[in-house]
Amino acid sequence: MGCQAYVLVFLSCVGLGNAQLLVQPTMSEETITKKFQVGKEHVEVSLTISEPKLCDTSVKSYSGYFQTASSASASDGRKLFFWFFESRSAPSTDPVVLWLTGGPGCSSMLATLAENGPCSISADGNVVHNPNSWNNKANVLWVDQPAGTGFSVGSNPGHMYESIVGDQMYGFLQAFFQHFSQYQNLDFFVTGESYGGHYVPTVSHRVWQGNEKKEGLKINLKGLAVGNGLTDPLEQYKWYPEMAHDGGKSEGGTAPGVITDEATYNKMKSQVQPCIDKIAKCTSENTYSECVEAQAFCNNAFIGPYSATGMNVYDQRIKCEVPGLCYNFSAPTKWLNSPDVQKQLGVSKTWESCNYAVNGQFQGDWMLPYDTKLVDLLAAGIRVLIYAGDCDFICNWLGNKHWTLKLQWPHNSEFNAAQDKPYMANGKEVGRLRTANGFSFMQVYQAGHMVPMDQPEVSLQMLNQFVDDKLESSSKPVDHEVVV
Repeated sequence: MGCQAYVLVFLSCVGLGNAQLLVQPTMSEETITKKFQVGKEHVEVSLTISEPKLCDTSVKSYSGYFQTASSASASDGRKLFFWFFESRSAPSTDPVVLWLTGGPGCSSMLATLAENGPCSISADGNVVHNPNSWNNKANVLWVDQPAGTGFSVGSNPGHMYESIVGDQMYGFLQAFFQHFSQYQNLDFFVTGESYGGHYVPTVSHRVWQGNEKKEGLKINLKGLAVGNGLTDPLEQYKWYPEMAHDGGKSEGGTAPGVITDEATYNKMKSQVQPCIDKIAKCTSENTYSECVEAQAFCNNAFIGPYSATGMNVYDQRIKCEVPGLCYNFSAPTKWLNSPDVQKQLGVSKTWESCNYAVNGQFQGDWMLPYDTKLVDLLAAGIRVLIYAGDCDFICNWLGNKHWTLKLQWPHNSEFNAAQDKPYMANGKEVGRLRTANGFSFMQVYQAGHMVPMDQPEVSLQMLNQFVDDKLESSSKPVDHEVVV
């Protein structure tokens, strides 16, 4: 089977489901513009804030739109949609946590309803309370970005890069905190998943930069967290063969192997150096053509053979059961498109989990590194947590752990010398935690790409301890057996 065929097999698996690292064949800018009308979409929406009585009626909830720049005119078609829930505990003092789903081009609303939000939607369309929602002890803000994603409207012409994402999210946050001034002085954390490995460091750095330059309202940035992210492709793409082969068993992984035949495994290994060479060229020359070539070659080389097995790229334990989705998220899709829900949210747009046009605009951005954004933040005392479910293939724990070990920052040696300590929850070892000087990496056992969905209690404990700066309180000496 040829490389292009491999990618098409993969696409038949992920489709428009909760594909938070959404891989598709590369497209020309002309194709994107013609097929998806990028730069021409204009949906009129009100900037009025709604107070929906949905999902969790025990707390205050707000939804609506803000423009992507504080100086944007009323005619600017780019408006980002948000859904905000106050804390179930102490909203006047608990921190504000921003969540950004990846893709690129995938909606944070599916995370709200299937991962870490106050409720989920059952197969028969009923709202189900989530006792492990991240708003248990935090005010949480889920945002659809960039423009065109989820309920957000408008579009960005041309290629997209993180500098645009950073500026537009900074403008959005300025508008949010100006309107909701009661939350401005609270501790603020940026979190996200998957392509959020690009978004989260960039947005966090842009907020820090804005604070340093006194550009607008001060945002009390205290930390950031990325789950199963794509942050340093040059390092992360090296680890696909090992992850596919045995889940990183020699390093303590708990996932079963998927590529078990030696011929395919060796073929994948033989593609590592050519892939790395192309990523390095993308990074050094930073041209669109070189970066698109690296993306196409490397994704074909590694994601292609894996997806051809029929296994779920987001969870090595299970098959891709629903063609076009892998996971069946039809219930939240139907719920979000119901007239009553849309009326309460203040939206009037057909919701889809991922936008292929937005995704295609990031082809030149995909292989660029964003780990370097963290160096300034760590030096400023801003805490960083990188966590990864160890059954995910697409943004696997091996690649994430190794880029954290290679990060060039003043405390690299201390971080590398730190132990991977057992992380405990409810009396069981549920992962391993390494931390030094405000930088932490956590391997979460028996979780796929979406840790809050697969290990909700663990992810909530992790978040609560991270924002309280008590993450190490649940780590133990290295003398425990793994319990999974």
